Amino acid sequence: MNKASILTIGTFAFLPGLASAQITVDGTGGPLADMLRNILTFGNEVVIPFIIGIGFLMFVWGMLQYFIFGGASDDSREKGKKLMISSTVAFVTIIIFFGAINLLTATTGLEGQKIKNVPQVTVPK
Repeated sequence: MNKASILTIGTFAFLPGLASAQITVDGTGGPLADMLRNILTFGNEVVIPFIIGIGFLMFVWGMLQYFIFGGASDDSREKGKKLMISSTVAFVTIIIFFGAINLLTATTGLEGQKIKNVPQVTVPK
């Protein structure tokens, strides 16, 4: 068997399970919709802001290397310049990714949902 036939058989074998997992009797979408909702919300509220913060710190570090630590050293100034350019490209990429997640949540009707069953840590008194 070649790879294409294995992929086709695998797709047809699991397709009924995926289709039945999406629609339930009460119309909530079932566990697959809950999982998708949780992943999208986690990406929007935790992952994207964290990555933006890291990118901002890298931009500031490149700016410090270029303007302050670089001084007379052309090599250090070049490293700072490359770091600022890379972090600017990363900002643009992150913002595009953030927009794609928001577009996906808005078109699937998952906008404004909250994460369910988040483990809580109780602090002993």
